Amino acid sequence: MSSENRSYEALLGIAEMWFRKAGWLPFPFQKKTWKAFLDGYHGLLNAPTGSGKTYALWFPILLHYIQQNPEYRTKKTPGLKAIWITPLRALSQEIKQSAERIIADLEIPFEVGIRTGDTSNAERARQRKQLPDLLITTPESLQLLLASSGYPKKFASCYAIVVDEWHELLGSKRGVQMELALSRLKTVSPHLRIWGISATIGNLEQARQVLLGPESEAFDRSVMIRADIRKDIQVRSLLPETMEKFPWRGHLGLHMSEAVIPIIEASKTTLLFTNTRGQCEIWFRHLLETHPEYAGEIAMHHGSIDKDTRLWVEQAIRNESLKAVVCTSSLDLGVDFAPVETVVQIGGPKGVARFLQRAGRSGHRPGQQSRIYFLPTHAIELIEASALQEAVREQAVEDRIPYLNSFDVLIQYLTTLAVSDGFHPDEIYQEVRQTFCYQTLSKEQWAWLLNHLVLGSQSLRTYDEYKRLEVLEDGRFKVTNRGIAMRHRFQIGTIVGDADITVRYKKGGYIGTIEESFISKLNRGDVFTFAGRTLEFLQVKGMQALVRNSQAKSSKTPSWMGGRLTLSSEMSKILRDELYTANLETEKQSTEIRALQPLFDRQREESIVPGPGQFLIETFETRDGHHHIFYPFEGRFVHEAMASLLSYRISLLGKATFSLAYNDYGFELLSEEAVNIQEVLDNNLFTAEHLIEDLQKSLNMTEMARRKFRDIAVISGLVFTGYPKKGIKMKHLQSNSQLLFEVFRDYEPDNLLFQQAFTETFEHQLEEGRLRQALERIATQEVVWKDCRRPTPFSFPIITDRLREKLTNEKLADRIRRMTQILTGGK
Repeated sequence: MSSENRSYEALLGIAEMWFRKAGWLPFPFQKKTWKAFLDGYHGLLNAPTGSGKTYALWFPILLHYIQQNPEYRTKKTPGLKAIWITPLRALSQEIKQSAERIIADLEIPFEVGIRTGDTSNAERARQRKQLPDLLITTPESLQLLLASSGYPKKFASCYAIVVDEWHELLGSKRGVQMELALSRLKTVSPHLRIWGISATIGNLEQARQVLLGPESEAFDRSVMIRADIRKDIQVRSLLPETMEKFPWRGHLGLHMSEAVIPIIEASKTTLLFTNTRGQCEIWFRHLLETHPEYAGEIAMHHGSIDKDTRLWVEQAIRNESLKAVVCTSSLDLGVDFAPVETVVQIGGPKGVARFLQRAGRSGHRPGQQSRIYFLPTHAIELIEASALQEAVREQAVEDRIPYLNSFDVLIQYLTTLAVSDGFHPDEIYQEVRQTFCYQTLSKEQWAWLLNHLVLGSQSLRTYDEYKRLEVLEDGRFKVTNRGIAMRHRFQIGTIVGDADITVRYKKGGYIGTIEESFISKLNRGDVFTFAGRTLEFLQVKGMQALVRNSQAKSSKTPSWMGGRLTLSSEMSKILRDELYTANLETEKQSTEIRALQPLFDRQREESIVPGPGQFLIETFETRDGHHHIFYPFEGRFVHEAMASLLSYRISLLGKATFSLAYNDYGFELLSEEAVNIQEVLDNNLFTAEHLIEDLQKSLNMTEMARRKFRDIAVISGLVFTGYPKKGIKMKHLQSNSQLLFEVFRDYEPDNLLFQQAFTETFEHQLEEGRLRQALERIATQEVVWKDCRRPTPFSFPIITDRLREKLTNEKLADRIRRMTQILTGGK
């Protein structure tokens, strides 16, 4: 055996000895990852939550250093060694503790540092002088490091980068940010090994291509390592004692809150997952009001609560001092909480992967069973519950669709490089073309982007504020204006939402952040619930909402934008198949489908429960007008597009004006005059032909693109969101971006950013591919049109969703109560 092999065996022996001392045995996938990394491979590691993914990659990173530095205990080589990218700041402490545990035991004199939005100014200043040996950071903070002068020297010694939870970044612009950062690091860090960690998704192979670049040297020398660990997930549905026959979405599942109390009591710690921050607030307050004995034993966790409170909650879970935590996706990922025995999912998670991720928070140890309960917020969600159980059995998981040609992210990235040391276009073009997102980027598009940055786009050339870069004598493109550089650094990032307002007590004391759209609707003296406290609104001062505690019984709950999820394609298919079983014999049905029989029976009185080869259309008249309801069961985004498309096509047959409403099961066209459905069918208005042209002509399509353009304008730097504590109000952002949208539409329709707004609306919001497939499926089905006397159980959630836009929660609840009494004959 050669000395090299002995060294290799000895290295792996160090890791195995550490595991033995901890009372563990390394999994085969961990050993494979260690070996592949030490052999110089890049790769993607696919392993379930709680299986030891972190140790699978921290170890080879440290073993490689030991291999290269035999005197590692006494003599340390300076410089950055490895970067660990995490999509959530909440995970950084956990990852740091894992690394520090190993380096302390192996006596490696390394410093582990964190660089996120929560990092103090003093720590950032220290890192500017000298980066730690191991750096844990987010995609946005990595971009900020690339915006600092002399960054190639800082990254030159880095030999490893790990992108954790890659499935969460893939299919988002944060993922595109990472693709671009990696394309640069491959050049400035010549010995870099790139690794991703991903939970199971449908398109894992494509995920590896996106991470490494489809035709890059890194991809050619890469491996996919899959952990052969099947997690035992036990799913149980909580069934209501009485089944509502006319369900609606308004009560957020609170009518079943008592069903979770025995679950909380039977477990060390229970996580109650809600889909929105507003729902999280409501559930936390309701549990405390109905069970005051839980005061101090239950907590709340979501992204808008201040950092110290979130960290306290996370530590309290580890200490087993909390019985339950009501939370959102802020606890979805990677945080290792051993005491969590049980998870409750409140309402449909809308995707299989999200459900599995949340289930994995319980029994977060190899070999332990995960227990998750599904609590429906309304009756029809029991179909989702049944579908999820089938998905867990089949291990059916969605694809994550990567972005292509995100010009706004590329413009932001080029500005980042120009803010630091500047860049030579030919060199960067070759790097960018190696990424998945920009593999088809043409020379003409590249020239347009450079002109946009140097001269402002064609229609904005007379305005100096849009000229951000200058071409220096040596051919470098550089930001020379200090103000432009400063504004850019403040705006690095691709997550664009409503402007955040800081919530503070009048006498000081930070509580968290709420979106401006909610605060702007409050008057002085209004009472609202936030972070588990009842607060009275006093005034807005700068970008701060000043409040004081209130004893009021009634209060408003903040609602955050983006709260409504949509069914994934995989979830839609499984849900349709599950619904069809309502027409089978009872013994072939799931418990949930059997429990829904009273609702199905009432549905059949007026209409039908569709089978596999049927597409259902219902029409009826109320005092609101003529209702036309269609049931593709494809998710609200597809239904939004289909409603817009159909209303446009019907308007071509004759003058018609519609109000649109949609949910995950179907959509409604409401009009003053009845639509002749037979004419709709005879004219083949559900055809997939001329789909894009017809969508573009529909008014809704242009409005969606206009909204999408706001985000693109912010990311690309066309619109500035403001300095910290002096943010620009959302209405000003919208008016600025709308003005640019109209200028490009009228004078520069070939503007790449303007075109991108339509492309993204098609591909990501309207999900044009899914819409086309849905239309093609409907073309093969028997259309069943039922002219009903009154609303049906299936239609009820859709028509009540439309009312939500016009009425307060209290008035909506009263209206729905009266409607339900009429439909059930006062029973």
